[in-house]
Amino acid sequence: MNDFAFHPEDKARSLIDRRLVASGWLIQSKAEMNLGAGLGVALREFQTSSGPVDYGLFVGRKLCGVIEAKPEGTTLSGYSEQAARYIADVPKHLVREEGQVRFEYVASGAETLFRDHADPDPVSRRVFAFHRPETLERELREPLTLRGRLRVMPPFITDGLRACQIDAVSALEGSMAQNRPRALVQMATGAGKTFTACTLSYRLLAHAGFKRILFLADRANLVRQTRDEYLAYRPPGTGRSFSEIYNVQKLGAAGLDKDAQIVIATIQRVYSVLTGKELSEEEEEASSFELSRADTERLVSYNPSIPIESFDLVITDECHRSIYGTWRQVLEYFDAFTVGLTATPSLHTLGFFGKNLVAQYPYERSVVDGVNVGFEVFRIRTEIGERGATVKAGYDLPVRDKRTRAERYETLEADFSYAPDQIDRSVLVPNQIRTVLETYRDSLFTELFPGRSEVPKTLIFAKDDHHAEEITTLVREVFGKGNDFAKKITYKTDGADPESLIRSFRNDYNPRIAVTVDMIATGTDVKPLEVLIFMRDVRSELYFEQMKGRGARTISAEKLREVTPDAEAKTRFVLIDAVGVSESLKTVSQPLERDRVISFDRLIDDIAAGRRDDDAFATLAARLAALDRRIGDKDRAAIVKASGGVDLSGLASRLLDAVDPDALAKRVPKDAPEPEQKKAREAAKDAAATIFDDPTLRRLLKDVKASADIRIDTISTDAVVSSGWDEKKATDTVERFKRFLEERRDELAALQILYRLPYAQRRLTYEAVDDLKEALKRPPWLLEPVDIWRAYKRLASDKVRGNPAGTLADIVMLVRYAIASSESLEPLPSVIAGRFNLWLGREEKAGRSYSEEQRAWLRAIRDHLGVNIEIRPEDMMDAPEFAGRGGIVRARALFGARLPALLDELSDVLVA
Repeated sequence: MNDFAFHPEDKARSLIDRRLVASGWLIQSKAEMNLGAGLGVALREFQTSSGPVDYGLFVGRKLCGVIEAKPEGTTLSGYSEQAARYIADVPKHLVREEGQVRFEYVASGAETLFRDHADPDPVSRRVFAFHRPETLERELREPLTLRGRLRVMPPFITDGLRACQIDAVSALEGSMAQNRPRALVQMATGAGKTFTACTLSYRLLAHAGFKRILFLADRANLVRQTRDEYLAYRPPGTGRSFSEIYNVQKLGAAGLDKDAQIVIATIQRVYSVLTGKELSEEEEEASSFELSRADTERLVSYNPSIPIESFDLVITDECHRSIYGTWRQVLEYFDAFTVGLTATPSLHTLGFFGKNLVAQYPYERSVVDGVNVGFEVFRIRTEIGERGATVKAGYDLPVRDKRTRAERYETLEADFSYAPDQIDRSVLVPNQIRTVLETYRDSLFTELFPGRSEVPKTLIFAKDDHHAEEITTLVREVFGKGNDFAKKITYKTDGADPESLIRSFRNDYNPRIAVTVDMIATGTDVKPLEVLIFMRDVRSELYFEQMKGRGARTISAEKLREVTPDAEAKTRFVLIDAVGVSESLKTVSQPLERDRVISFDRLIDDIAAGRRDDDAFATLAARLAALDRRIGDKDRAAIVKASGGVDLSGLASRLLDAVDPDALAKRVPKDAPEPEQKKAREAAKDAAATIFDDPTLRRLLKDVKASADIRIDTISTDAVVSSGWDEKKATDTVERFKRFLEERRDELAALQILYRLPYAQRRLTYEAVDDLKEALKRPPWLLEPVDIWRAYKRLASDKVRGNPAGTLADIVMLVRYAIASSESLEPLPSVIAGRFNLWLGREEKAGRSYSEEQRAWLRAIRDHLGVNIEIRPEDMMDAPEFAGRGGIVRARALFGARLPALLDELSDVLVA
């Protein structure tokens, strides 16, 4: 008998029975009742005083909950009160203690709602399956539920935490205490997202009774990095490392370690373990930005070895990928709170987390706080990079087989033209790469890092592994250096461990330049990085922000000099844009190719074997269409012959038509019954896939894909069209600073004085300028004096002399320049030096001469004013430059009663 023969509620009970059994429950009728047969028994048609409930749940012979079953398709939330009534009306003689009967399920064949009546403000939540009896037994033993414990968390020790980390942990705990299932934290790259997660994890394990936490990282190398951070983390107040208190597991193919409290994995590894599908190392190493983003049909089913209650919390770092398609199913499988960590939240991400953005710490704020450094854009435009090129017929060009890298020569029978977007994909232009690298080399110590002689740590982003190989070779040639100077760091690095190369790039003098595709694009920390060179465009806004984040990390001057000896300090990084990446439109839209994690060979074999989901068809169509744009006439003719007259474009069209709703509407009316529409969809897919039954065609397509040739243009020469700093960012910074001054001139004491407003106090004070600095740092301005200074230098280098000193005096000079009180911008100590000499000359003319010791004191006062704006008598007791000379006592002995007036006079003459 098939399912359609049952009454809808009978069908729902049949499905619920199977799901209960999978979760470890025994199903019994009243006539067959044996509560000692197992830990958990679900008793059908359990009688209450208000009628029978579909199931009564017994754990360890104790009645503890009920299940109300409804037909598939029923909206369940309205039946929660009915289930609650059954709980209230259970036979009193079965209730041994108050609150014993507390677990409420309302379920259909496809959906389950769960509510624990012992929770504070109990509310139903959707769960993927039923909890195991062991879980309910454990919950019954606890005096408070997990959500109850979240409301009585102790204050936490904030030693060693940044303010943004304290805010994030506090907000996340508050959100969970309010029973918000999902929460999102925006935290700039480098602000310590993992450290925040470690702190939160420890508190939840130690104080809220969480049993296990899952941390999802973007790629396998970031899993290893996160594991190391958890192992090294020392919870404040414990005196021990995290690993001495709790077990940390890196999830592998062997599955879940039952003794682990922290499990770290990629989301595709968790999916693999849940479904039993194999996962290659290459698939786990790929960045999420390069993988699937589309919705797919439900592919995750219940796995008894990993029940839904395996984790109490899932933390997903850079959560952009985990909320899409198949990966979203992994998050929704577990009955756990979900916390998202991201530097760049999209609207889609905010939507998934119910707009519950509990803490924000944007990049701009992190720069102002000194957590990250800012950046400047240096744009390089070349003739070929901007317009492409044409090689005339008759030339011999090398042609490289991308699979074997073997080269042959081909004589052009017609002119060969290519556009900029074909460069480094279907045609390689060594002279274009060389021109960009030579421009970088020649600008390094003049425009980019004047006064330096060591090549700063530089990361170059390439389009693919072949492109990275070519760039690496040319870097060594252009700089005249050996192999150690420049390294390719990709997943296909031969003869070296990519992880050890990353460590060397981070910690050693060599390599100075690394070339990558996406292995160091997200998450990986290389703090000494001072230059990013983009030789590939990036269409994803989120990915671009992540890639820029590689250069933003701060590092102490001492640590920086360990790998770059002539560097003074890392105050910014330089983004060199050789392809227009800083100008191109970015998107977060869904690509046609929906499943980039799967290889071409496996995908085509899967479809031949019967795979019929829409994503597979759309993905193969996209890849066939892309392949058609790269192959030559010889391969194209071979495919047409093997397929019986269908070219690659035709194959792609057939696949797309099979999943196109408009094409389907031509075969069957849109108002046709669902079974008829489903049959038509399946027939269309079968018809489109039939052509791939032929193993000869499949083999040919795989060979053509693997051996797609790339021409190498060794003929065209390239030249720089322009190179220089991008003024847009500098202009924006200056305009923001000017708006700030106009809006706040009447409010801040320092601005009142500098604008010479009539009601202002007479002299600048340290406190007034410090208030001004803090106001600049606050939203919406988020301005740092060093960035304003640098912006003015980019826009009017002839009027800006010297570099900022990093003191409060810089702000005074910036304001004076902005409001045209000064014609040039230069550090206050430089200005004071001249004013001080003039003052000394006037003193001598007035008959006041000073001894050498007095002059030394006056120079110390001058230098103090150059940094601190003002000087007070008490400074002569505290400041080291005065205390070492005898302090205020010696100053009074040298200058007598004139000292206070002298200090006022110098402040007016030198600073005013």
